[in-house]
Amino acid sequence: MRHRAAGLTVATSLMLLPLACTTSSDHASPAGQSVSPNSYPAREPGPPDWRGPAPPIPGARSGGTLTVVGAEPFPLSLDPSDNYYAPTLAIESDLLVRSLTQYVYDPHTRRMRLIPDLATDLGHHNRDYTVWRFTLRPGVRYDNGQVVRPADVKFGIERSFDRAAFPYGSPYSNDYFLDGTTYRGPYRTPGPYPGVQISGQTLTLKMSRPFPDLPYYLSYPAMSPVPRGRMSNPATYKNHPLATGPYTIGSYTPGRSLVLVKNSQWNPTTDPGRHQYVDRFVFDFATTVNHRVDQMMLSDAGAAQTTIVTDSVLTEDYPRFKSAAPDRLMQGSVPCTDIWFPDYRRTDLAVRRALGYAFPYRAWWRARGLIPGVTISPATNLMPPGMVGRSGYNPLPGHQPGTTEPGKARAILRQAGDLHFPIRFPFFPDEQTSTTMKDIVVRALARAGFHPVAIAEDKLTYATDVAANPRAKENVVTAGWCSDWPSGGTWMPELFGGFQYLTGALKTDYEYFKSRPVSNRINSIERLPLPQQPAAWNALENWLQDRYFVLIPLDYYRVALMRGSMVHNAFIDSVYAMPTFKDISLG
Repeated sequence: MRHRAAGLTVATSLMLLPLACTTSSDHASPAGQSVSPNSYPAREPGPPDWRGPAPPIPGARSGGTLTVVGAEPFPLSLDPSDNYYAPTLAIESDLLVRSLTQYVYDPHTRRMRLIPDLATDLGHHNRDYTVWRFTLRPGVRYDNGQVVRPADVKFGIERSFDRAAFPYGSPYSNDYFLDGTTYRGPYRTPGPYPGVQISGQTLTLKMSRPFPDLPYYLSYPAMSPVPRGRMSNPATYKNHPLATGPYTIGSYTPGRSLVLVKNSQWNPTTDPGRHQYVDRFVFDFATTVNHRVDQMMLSDAGAAQTTIVTDSVLTEDYPRFKSAAPDRLMQGSVPCTDIWFPDYRRTDLAVRRALGYAFPYRAWWRARGLIPGVTISPATNLMPPGMVGRSGYNPLPGHQPGTTEPGKARAILRQAGDLHFPIRFPFFPDEQTSTTMKDIVVRALARAGFHPVAIAEDKLTYATDVAANPRAKENVVTAGWCSDWPSGGTWMPELFGGFQYLTGALKTDYEYFKSRPVSNRINSIERLPLPQQPAAWNALENWLQDRYFVLIPLDYYRVALMRGSMVHNAFIDSVYAMPTFKDISLG
């Protein structure tokens, strides 16, 4: 779920673009070792009961219709293989389709935990995380009554390789699975795929490179079962995929609405994480947050009592909502960081550090209508809060996060002989917010001793002509980067490892930083025992920023979503930045 975008106004809309030394055997896990509950972040000690059903939520009642405003699927498809966008992932994972693993909300820690779903546990791996085994639960059925078979899970995984049929799907299968660079999925590559093998109820998954984070990826809807044959034709399956979760599709109008009703074939004794309290979910994709919606939710009358809005309350309405109904605000963090990416080839260390002091943080947030501490917070680390092992280290000496210090920036430039260094950055002249933000940045950089040059760009061609173009005129671009799961493995390898997508997707190293020692260190961390990896990723980030200051973390996103007074057990899913749909009840 990397919501990523590039451009001066990146953070005003989260887009979905998609990311040698080895350690000694002393650091490797014994062959076939089971992943323990403490091996992955966001997990609590002790052996949880993963057999199902999910523990009942105290006080939760069954019945009623929940209306959800916002959260439009992107693209206009419900095919599990073609989605890499947080709202769709949340809807499908919580309610519609079951994958090998899933997330559940832990009310004690207020964090998401990774637990098994279709699999009976979180897998067994070989010494270098290139072979994994998962045993499937019996008794799972599609909404048409058909039994889910291991061959269906295999076919679902195989579909995830097809970037032509499913251009908006996640690229992780191509990046990590065996033959990911050559296998094109069951529709385009004839013959059996050797990367997924079946023995009874056990699946063996083979990787082309170490993938210690595989259990996280297996929570994606793309890792769900799909039956082979005419019923799963991509041209039609996108409108009505077979459900294995607690709800099935009642009706779907792309771009406008989705109605989910209870799936009578869902067996709660096979599902350790989901509930089926609500009778119907009605998703209204056509209505976006505006002052009228805010006022409706603030009044809490009629249908508003059983409604959730998946966009944050407007800045001008937040004080009234906070004063009148603070208990109906669902607030939480989003695993995303806004970043300024200086071109490493065209800037030196002094210039990059000076930019960190010179950036007009708070004025930039105001121009975007964001509220510090509510919908935005200042950044220090590249990796946002919620990443296990993260230290909150600030690589800019003496800098208070979120403050602008033109005097300190000018002093750095003067000492390095870089006064009036030209900073060329893009903006979109047909967007008022972008133009306003451009003016703010120009003034701030000029005060700090830079020579700012704002370059007008076309938003429609920006991704290819600027962000992915090594010969672009700009020497600084802005991009948002989000976690696909709470691990440094979704940040460091792609941003700093010189690793390019094998599938031809948009490049990810906006800073053009290449270092063989850094790539080797990344490769080494991927082979460490899982409990050691979070601290190692954090240490690598801190070392990189201390030594090179490759990029400038600007801020972390947060959300403040509104719910009606009859909506219960709705919390912020910190993985998808959406409500915890699978737990919601009404009453």
